[in-house]
Amino acid sequence: MKFLLELGPLLIFFGIYKYYDLMTATMALMVTTLVSLLIFWFVYKKVAMMPLVTAVLVMIFGGLTLYFDDTFFIKIKPTIIYILFASALLGGLFFKRPLMKSILGQNVQLTDAGWFKMSLHWGLFFLCLAGLNELVWRNFDEGSWVQFKTFIILPLTLVFSVLQLTLIRGEIIEPDKDQAAD
Repeated sequence: MKFLLELGPLLIFFGIYKYYDLMTATMALMVTTLVSLLIFWFVYKKVAMMPLVTAVLVMIFGGLTLYFDDTFFIKIKPTIIYILFASALLGGLFFKRPLMKSILGQNVQLTDAGWFKMSLHWGLFFLCLAGLNELVWRNFDEGSWVQFKTFIILPLTLVFSVLQLTLIRGEIIEPDKDQAAD
């Protein structure tokens, strides 16, 4: 359900764009992002930091897009989000605090080196996504950018996530069998 709540606004954005335009799709993205956050809150009684930051930026850049009637703002939103995430992850490493541990630490147990590698890899991945977004929206037509955002970014992220598992496999701490029995 979490995956659908995060993916839903993007799919609705694409569907609305297909039949209308980027302005209408931006309005739909803003509304569905807020609805998704509310559902998330009511079901899970909390909202993770990344979806919250994304929602705030959707509201800011979506609002600027609509107010100025200029699609520039919605097109740079992904770049800004990716740069913020990359800066947080890589900046955390600079201060010797791998932030991926605070994001995933309840679900995954890794060595300190594993958390460092994961934070570094994701930070660099987000920088690459920022660069890709800039490349596509500046050099291709609007429809190509929408398709890239909807159908390329997600598969790239899923493939990268699977690759991450193979890259950090040796850093996973298996739960102690004595503790697992408790």
